[in-house]
Amino acid sequence: MAIYQMQPKKNDTEINMASCSRTQVISLYRMLMKECKKFPSYNYRTYALRRVKDGFRENIQVDNPKTLDMLINQARENLAVIKRQVSIGHLYSAQKTVVEREHHL
Repeated sequence: MAIYQMQPKKNDTEINMASCSRTQVISLYRMLMKECKKFPSYNYRTYALRRVKDGFRENIQVDNPKTLDMLINQARENLAVIKRQVSIGHLYSAQKTVVEREHHL
């Protein structure tokens, strides 16, 4: 018996669900990163970018569809929060930090 016959075959719905989830996750990750880069404050911006990267790295091995759906919904809620916070951040101007200032030599 050949090796490939011993492996369980995935049906088309599992493959489509996996690829759909993968494209959803990648799209959501890109939207989160793009929105985080809009924070006017350096500290908020770097923190948000770091949290998004760490959150996705933590859950890279998730295979359970229910858990994956929960995480995707949580990420969508976080995206909405980030969008609101970015909007609020643009309403109030703040002094730039030393890291953000351009150094003229």
